[in-house]
Amino acid sequence: MKKIIASPNAPKAVGPYSQAVENNGTIYVSGQLPIDGATGKMAEGIEEQTRQSLTNIRYILEEAGYALTDVAKVTVLLDDIADFAAMNGVYATFYTEQMPARVCSEVAKLPMGAKVEIDAIAVK
Repeated sequence: MKKIIASPNAPKAVGPYSQAVENNGTIYVSGQLPIDGATGKMAEGIEEQTRQSLTNIRYILEEAGYALTDVAKVTVLLDDIADFAAMNGVYATFYTEQMPARVCSEVAKLPMGAKVEIDAIAVK
């Protein structure tokens, strides 16, 4: 059965979609922009933006009873692939063992001028 997940700690969706959807032991977390859920402000710089996007994912996972260790697949979108190493440095502090599969791509633009957007799929 499909269940909509919404964490009060993560920013509200900026469009007609849910923060996450859980179905049969799998949670699909929508792309998270680097927006602080408490202030509504976007972090600055690729390191802080990566940290905020991953923190938002963690909040959403925790709301549904999941953890970062349950993540099986991540997609990272960057507005500049030159930021890959800096993003990867922060990413490696969130996923330290049993790393999920991952895709990282450069895109022309991201919503609200973000430098990064990250989504995740986690399985129990």
